[in-house]
Amino acid sequence: MNIFFSHVRARAFLYLLLCLPSLMLAESTAPKRELRAVWVTTLSGLDWPRTKATSATTRAQQQRELCQLLDQLQAAGINTVLLQTRVRGSVIYPSTIEPWDVALTGSFDLDPGYDPLRFAIEETHRRGMELHAWVVTIPAFKQAVAKQMGNRSLVKKHPELLRKHADMYYLDPGLPATADYLLHICHEIVSRYDIDGLHFDYIRYPENAASFNDAATFKRYAAKGVSKAFWRRENITRIVRRIYEDIKAVKPWVRVSSSPVGKYADLTRFSSRGWNARDAVHQDAEGWLRAGIHDILFPMMYFDGVHFYPFAADWQEQAAGRFVAPGLGIYFMHPNEKNWPLSVIERQLHYLRDQGLAGQCYFRSKFLTDNVKGLYEYLRNDFYAFPALPPACTWLDNIAPSVPTHAEAADGVLTWQPSSDNMGGGVRYNVYASRVWPVDVNNARNLVATLLSSTHFAYNRLAAMGYYFAVTAIDRCGNESGALQFTAHPSAPSVGQPRLQLTPDGHVRDLIHRPLSTAERKQKEKEAKKAAKKRKR
Repeated sequence: MNIFFSHVRARAFLYLLLCLPSLMLAESTAPKRELRAVWVTTLSGLDWPRTKATSATTRAQQQRELCQLLDQLQAAGINTVLLQTRVRGSVIYPSTIEPWDVALTGSFDLDPGYDPLRFAIEETHRRGMELHAWVVTIPAFKQAVAKQMGNRSLVKKHPELLRKHADMYYLDPGLPATADYLLHICHEIVSRYDIDGLHFDYIRYPENAASFNDAATFKRYAAKGVSKAFWRRENITRIVRRIYEDIKAVKPWVRVSSSPVGKYADLTRFSSRGWNARDAVHQDAEGWLRAGIHDILFPMMYFDGVHFYPFAADWQEQAAGRFVAPGLGIYFMHPNEKNWPLSVIERQLHYLRDQGLAGQCYFRSKFLTDNVKGLYEYLRNDFYAFPALPPACTWLDNIAPSVPTHAEAADGVLTWQPSSDNMGGGVRYNVYASRVWPVDVNNARNLVATLLSSTHFAYNRLAAMGYYFAVTAIDRCGNESGALQFTAHPSAPSVGQPRLQLTPDGHVRDLIHRPLSTAERKQKEKEAKKAAKKRKR
């Protein structure tokens, strides 16, 4: 381990102890770019769904539950939803490969009557957030439920890929066919759905890996003289590389991420105490960043003190220009867990932002939306007081879309002509507002709406006094165009933008935004299609 890096980590931890109390008292600089993610668990309906979709009525209730959850996350400032899509050898979309998950209907492989993944993507995008499909990779299912999963389960179709370990079935990462199988699932999701990212969970060997039954696989496939630990790490890396390359060939803008064990390896001055990614479960996550086969890491840093801060610094030092957004164990604040005070998470949040990490992720959404120890209110009112865009993945593409054109304002709706971009995946739009002309689009305080998929924005005309608007285009990699500025003053020779009046401390987002009604939205979409046809002529 580089000695310089160990000194950096030691200084970072000393800085934390000496300076963080005063840092938390100071007003945080609101970043315009920050990953604000949350894991939404569908396993056993832990976060969603609560209602089983067994009729038209319960199906609608299940959908309402998701919409309510997304509303809460949006209001808290979350911009990235990691939705568990492949659960344990079962999925929440109509797959040609694996059965429906039991959480949707109460039975395995029973159609809920709609496509939950497509519905979730549409509703998440409607709220200006990204959706990353969370795929549990190596674990299959508990041995006790294997017979309940039906004829499309792994144990029926590909028993040769499975190994028993503890009370579970696991895919054997050493078998070349395991990489093929997981690639087909990921390809199915990426090719069929408009996801923003694909997120690997458990892309590693299981706990107590020394007793994992892969001796025959090792004997058959390992090169002569190679240690089992090295061979296992290479097996996992081979799976990651193959899926990453396949995804980029299909949709190069889809971000690939994973949630490795929270400590990569022992540090010079701090021990992982036997539980780390590289050595305990053969997960070379830092190596994936250096090799360019990962875009984001969400390491599961469900620790505090010397188990958190030095290892967070290590992840950041070894990021190789990619993004690291540590996962925070907010469930430990619950009285039934470790009963952490809110101050533990507050310190971690401020440290991560101050040290320039890409953001943070929360496990899991129920502990956030339940406002355990006041965390939800703290994020909504303080730490995430202003919106943020996910950081731009400029290694995937660094060319911004063209600037939107031909702005108009009528009947409480701003409209503009669409932008073009060099990469596929479509263009989205951000809306800004400010009392100062021109609107500063680098200031997060001016963000009104993010990642709009349409070329119109409805606002509250009753509140419209004294504000200027700006619209930018943003591509699927996060590159943002220059701004189309709207002037608000009636005497100015431009769009007759109404004026807005807000209190000095109010955020314009909260008063301006007015969701379009269904009829208005359909009308605007119809007009946009007509305009597109005219341009093609």
